Amino acid sequence: MNRPMSTKIPLLELDLLRTLVAIAEHGNFSLAAEAVNRTPSAVSMQVKRMEELLERPVFVRDSRSVRLTQDGDMLLEHGRRLLALNRDVMSRFLDPGLSGEVRLGTPDDLAERFMPAMLRRFADTHPGIAVNVVVDGSQRMNEKLNEGRLDIAIVTCGAGHNRSEPAEVLLEEQLVWAVAKGGICAEQTPLPISVWEEGCIWRKGAIEKLENQGRPYRIAFQSAHISAQRAAILADLAVAPIPQSSLTSQIVKASPELKLPELPAYALGMLMVERPSDAVLAAADHLRAAFAKL
Repeated sequence: MNRPMSTKIPLLELDLLRTLVAIAEHGNFSLAAEAVNRTPSAVSMQVKRMEELLERPVFVRDSRSVRLTQDGDMLLEHGRRLLALNRDVMSRFLDPGLSGEVRLGTPDDLAERFMPAMLRRFADTHPGIAVNVVVDGSQRMNEKLNEGRLDIAIVTCGAGHNRSEPAEVLLEEQLVWAVAKGGICAEQTPLPISVWEEGCIWRKGAIEKLENQGRPYRIAFQSAHISAQRAAILADLAVAPIPQSSLTSQIVKASPELKLPELPAYALGMLMVERPSDAVLAAADHLRAAFAKL
């Protein structure tokens, strides 16, 4: 619909754009409502308001999901820019002193599962702080921290709150044997396993348990990347020790009938430089709070 040049163009409120982004990221109104601290009915009213202002739909809804229309995609792109600009402007007035750079090290699986959402939320609340992420193994991240090349490192460590360990435990999680749904490789002898590199706690725990059980095994696949581990499992080339939260509809926990040994839990710990800046301390506090909600 073409408007006459004399017609005043209405303003699209930032709250509406914030809700649009939340729906696009979460995929449904209920989760988006939690993210923006509103009720689902209030979110629905905001969507209706947006569509009235734009005079066209921005979402396609069905009984199970919500997706953006072509116009919605365009609005999402511009909405994110406007929200980022708003955060940048407001941070200069509300907290002009909190700025800087944080060099964060994280393991591969954490970078895939949790870190993007955590860093997005941190950018929302601390737009003056730039976070540069390095994905690496725990041992190498520890070395980089000691060499002054990282400010914070999230590393895998033994479960149990061992106070003699320097890492601050953020999360404990159970490891499980993962197999392809309907796969048969776990029935083979020797058992084909997929593991990470030497020094990985997941690898060490799995191999120790197999050897204690007297179960023959062979390392059929080795990679330091969770995406490659998933590919090996899905191809039914190997079973692998992974966190329970990494299971999917197609990567499932091995059934008790396979009699694989029970795996230990592991922990994610945070290491930090000796004299952290205010920016580093803010990032560390955010990580503590984010992991506490998992």
